[in-house]
Amino acid sequence: MSSPPLARRATMHDVARHAGVSKASVSRFIGDDRGLLSESIARRIEDAIATLGYRPNQMARGLKRGRTRLIGMLMADIRNPYSIAVMHGVETACRQHGYSLVVCNTDRDPEQEGRQLEALHAYNIEGLIVNTLGRHPEQLRELQGDMPIVLVDRKLEALGTDLVGLDNPAAVGLALDHLLARGYRDLALVTEPTEGTSSRSERRAAFEARVAAEPRLRGQVLSTGDTLQAGLAAFMADSGHGPKAVFCANGVAALAATLALREAGCRLFEDVALIALDDLEWYPLVGAGITALAQPTDAIGRTAFDCLLQRLRGDPSPSRQIDLPARLVIRGSTPIIEG
Repeated sequence: MSSPPLARRATMHDVARHAGVSKASVSRFIGDDRGLLSESIARRIEDAIATLGYRPNQMARGLKRGRTRLIGMLMADIRNPYSIAVMHGVETACRQHGYSLVVCNTDRDPEQEGRQLEALHAYNIEGLIVNTLGRHPEQLRELQGDMPIVLVDRKLEALGTDLVGLDNPAAVGLALDHLLARGYRDLALVTEPTEGTSSRSERRAAFEARVAAEPRLRGQVLSTGDTLQAGLAAFMADSGHGPKAVFCANGVAALAATLALREAGCRLFEDVALIALDDLEWYPLVGAGITALAQPTDAIGRTAFDCLLQRLRGDPSPSRQIDLPARLVIRGSTPIIEG
């Protein structure tokens, strides 16, 4: 049995004929020139729209006026909880100001990033928020000629545009102050490979600088991947410098380190303390809970959109970097060392 044909969508021409007016009058009614119509004509058009169930094509109207009220967002990895939380902040701010958000995910693939930038440009977006892999500065510069761009979390020096993210040196300092105050002296930073990602590089540099400047601390850096378990096992076996703690540079590193320590037979939070940047939903579920440095992800997303909105409104001021603070959430993974 064949399906019934879909009902034809009412057009502007249908509304004009039903109301007994010109298409130009209907266009004025649904556009920005409604005040030019007499009250009686406006009422007839309104009644015709209600009767016919007419819905204007907002995209076509936007293109005609040179405005689509679309904001693009390019994310390096949409599966990362950080990305989802920041995106939610951006989307909420967009909605509050009458914009819609178009999101593209690169899956950490530089070729995919290039294709997605082309796709976003084809959507006639008015502005772009980017969490970039950093491999396409020329393409982003070309886009910058057509629209304002705001970076999130990751710098791209060649672009010279607004950047919103975490105050990484302060967050690392907050973590190490906490570990020192609780009696930990032998530290391992677990991080994803930097791969040109500025936030990872900043966290590693801040960790290394603080360890070098603090005689009470000994520190080393381990990368996630195939060598992590062996690296953590060697870290745990090398005794003599004092109580040990693992500092994870983000949520991905925290999961990898937790699994590796368990595989190595470590008693979490007894043999080794753990603190992680990012505060994910599963942290409270591991033992007595993982101490965390919570990123203000919603505020990062909202602030990125606010910066973009100011540029859309013609703000000519120099580009700025807005670094927001982390918040320490203390749980059982960093117990105080007695004595």
